[in-house]
Amino acid sequence: MESPRYWAFISYSHRDSGWAEWLHQGLEKYPVPKPLIGTVTERGEVPKRLSPVFRDRDELPSATDLGALLVSALSGSASQIVICSPQAAKSKWVNEEILAFKRLGRENRIFCLVVGGEPNATDIAGREDEECFPPALRFRLGSDGQLSDQRTEPIAADARPGKDGKNNAKLKLISGLLGVGFDSLKRREQQRRNRRLFVFSCSATAGMVVTSGLAAYALLQRSVAQRQTVRAEAEARTAKETTRFLVDLFKISDPSEARGNTVTAREMLDKGAARIDGELSKQPAIQATLMDTLGTVYMGLGLYAQARPLLDRAVATRRDLGGVDPAILSNSLSHQGELLFRLADYPAGEKAYRDAINFAAARPKDRESQVELAESLYGLGKLLATEGHYVEAKRDLREALKLQREIYDGSDAAIARTLKDLARVMADDGDLNSAIPLMRSAVAMQRELRGNEPHPDLAEALNDMGVLLWQHGDFDETEKFYRESLAMKRRLLGDKHPEIAAGLENLAMSLTDKGDLAGAEPLYRQSLEMRRELLGADHPEVGRTLLNLASLQYDRGNTREALANMRQVLAIYRKAYPADHPETARVVNVIGFWLTMSGDYPEADRYLTEALAMRRRLFDEHQPDLASSLMTIALLRDAQGRYSEALELAQNAKQIDTEALSADHWRTAIAESAQGAALTGLGRYPEAESCLTHSYAILSKNGGAPLIYRTIAQRYLDTLHRTVRSGAAAASTLAAKTAAQAAAVTK
Repeated sequence: MESPRYWAFISYSHRDSGWAEWLHQGLEKYPVPKPLIGTVTERGEVPKRLSPVFRDRDELPSATDLGALLVSALSGSASQIVICSPQAAKSKWVNEEILAFKRLGRENRIFCLVVGGEPNATDIAGREDEECFPPALRFRLGSDGQLSDQRTEPIAADARPGKDGKNNAKLKLISGLLGVGFDSLKRREQQRRNRRLFVFSCSATAGMVVTSGLAAYALLQRSVAQRQTVRAEAEARTAKETTRFLVDLFKISDPSEARGNTVTAREMLDKGAARIDGELSKQPAIQATLMDTLGTVYMGLGLYAQARPLLDRAVATRRDLGGVDPAILSNSLSHQGELLFRLADYPAGEKAYRDAINFAAARPKDRESQVELAESLYGLGKLLATEGHYVEAKRDLREALKLQREIYDGSDAAIARTLKDLARVMADDGDLNSAIPLMRSAVAMQRELRGNEPHPDLAEALNDMGVLLWQHGDFDETEKFYRESLAMKRRLLGDKHPEIAAGLENLAMSLTDKGDLAGAEPLYRQSLEMRRELLGADHPEVGRTLLNLASLQYDRGNTREALANMRQVLAIYRKAYPADHPETARVVNVIGFWLTMSGDYPEADRYLTEALAMRRRLFDEHQPDLASSLMTIALLRDAQGRYSEALELAQNAKQIDTEALSADHWRTAIAESAQGAALTGLGRYPEAESCLTHSYAILSKNGGAPLIYRTIAQRYLDTLHRTVRSGAAAASTLAAKTAAQAAAVTK
């Protein structure tokens, strides 16, 4: 295809979101080998980067169709990658996305990444539940746009343990997307790694030379005792000056500085930071100590902009000072690495952590140096995991864990924390079976350490245990851990905190997966209110959360409240997106559809007309979003008895969907159903019979078709049959009455 908007569209089950995130980052960050850039393959000209890749889902508010934005993204994608697992094989949305892509004529551009289960397990007696390929992958598309009984051989990379492995699986997918040989990419990747190893080796060698030089210099010193005395005096002086400086922060020379009778911690920090340069300009060692201390406190408060210059200067000053203890510099570099990690400056953070590790490793292996080394290895492991470098991350976390077990006697908070994060990385790497027992060990150790007292580390471990169990599909146990974590966080943090909002969302998700919509709704409400308070009532993310709540309410039959909330979403979007915007148009159209179903035709007309006008300004005449608006207005016109208008609108929508999707797609069938209702009202019964019979057959057998549309199609067909039996004289009156009844199905 010409100039695709996306190099690939990633289809996945929400339970495989960790894999989707890893793959998305891995594809977009992959540096295409320079010799290949610009060459022309069967996939087109090879780019510098495989970016952008489409991953984020955007479900429709009522969860009733694939979503116009998703359809548009599929149409604009050069290839499709399906993350295959037992969860994906059971997902009707993943299956629908594959069908939609095949119907675009791109069946040969679908690639698979197997992350769990077993391919074609459906054919193995007793192992059917292990199937990882959705039906749309296992069978070819027939000429009628439906799946045939002819089997396919999907192009798959296998990331499971003992198969291709994650890196090779990723390279296989990239070779398919670019149309270049896997062996060529693999060879060039190995060359790239060899170059990196050579650079690292040279750096290590240089470090050894420096270390050897320092050792030789130390042996040449004849006054060791005198040198130690001088250092001790310097450290004592630094400690004394640091203590004096910090104590002075708590002195209030001017009562007007305090608000009422208190001074906040932030005020004291700002006061201290402002004094460092003026009072200690001739004492750089003390300056560096205080900058590191205050910078770390700022970081703990989430004030990263204030922390960054202090920690950067602390590192720079300590590097410039001669004779600085490597332990001190290593500690400062570790703090800098943590801040850069939180700021998502991963390359700079990785360098800081690696420098910290080198300095700590160069010291004698005493307890203090080993503690610093383990801490830096732990920080580097978490950073690498965030970047998707799971193999390297597991290596560093395991090394940190080994050191911590040697340092500490029995259970320790540092060991429990590393166990927890190692388990998360293993899960993200696709090894849930190994990750879950490890996470249970982390939870057990936290319980041993904390006893009956609540603690943030224990609450976090409980929550992460729930996450892994949710990924594994153990929803009952997931709920148990989420509830315990949430209760503990409330005891620690109160009732309003970002962690509380996240915990409520997690618990609501687990209840939804169990089918407990009534139990999920109040949790979504609590989370929504908390996010409003944290982000402000007009933030787009608040709008999205409210949209999800409205969708849940509508699915439960609470139409009035769902409409009220969706109108709030619209107000938020209008403020966030002042000009025409696809999100705004989508919400306006959904409101109009819901009003049609409720029988409020005049107001529905206003909303649907506005949505259609906005989409016509945004899109061309062949865009499926436009067909969605035309079809919805056609349903309204049928309910109003304005059959001639309904017929023209439905025919136009059907034509667009047929060209964009297929003649037998369920969205096309909805438009055809509206067309049949209009023909019934106009007394053109044979034509109506053909349309309604065909559309109802599609909507009945297609699992992705929303129930409400099947119900409406059934009522339209029943209306036709009763009309034919009762005679043409009563046709118009009966058709209008039944169309109105169909529109009020969910009233």
